[in-house]
Amino acid sequence: MAATTQSSSEPKPSAVFPLKDIEKQQPLELESQAVDYTARAQWLRAAVLGANDGLLSTASLMMGVGAVKTDVKTMVLTGIAGMVAGACSMAIGEFVSAAAASALAFGVGAAVPLLGAAFVKEYKVRLGVIVAVVSLALLGFGALAAILGKAHPVKSSLRVLFGGWIAMAVTFGLTKLVGSTGL
Repeated sequence: MAATTQSSSEPKPSAVFPLKDIEKQQPLELESQAVDYTARAQWLRAAVLGANDGLLSTASLMMGVGAVKTDVKTMVLTGIAGMVAGACSMAIGEFVSAAAASALAFGVGAAVPLLGAAFVKEYKVRLGVIVAVVSLALLGFGALAAILGKAHPVKSSLRVLFGGWIAMAVTFGLTKLVGSTGL
């Protein structure tokens, strides 16, 4: 048998792999430009604000009704009605922009006080649970909003927390006052 030798002038077989690395296909100009994540995350901002709205309005509504009606069923039904009404209102009100994200987020935020209250039979404990779970959620939403807005997370969280406490206290107090006067 004769040995065959390949001459250096013959082309060597090579495999061709399609380039699927999208980063290599993009222009390298992106490295020199600053990426504005705040502008890119408008839907996330709408979701955080929607969740905060759902959390506060539903908790305040439940606290207000809880000032005059102490049973679980009434508080939970009030919370569900507030959640549905608020989500529909946000979806209709912001139909053109980020409505789906904010309406869904409203429902998620509204579910926090509902889940906190639904399984607690004792009236005063139920009110405490609502305040506790809503306070934790307010701190989280405040921190997330601050991070997205490139603000100080502690200051923002505390501002949102105190605002939420005021909203719940005013709603509870006014409803208690109106309910006790028989109006």
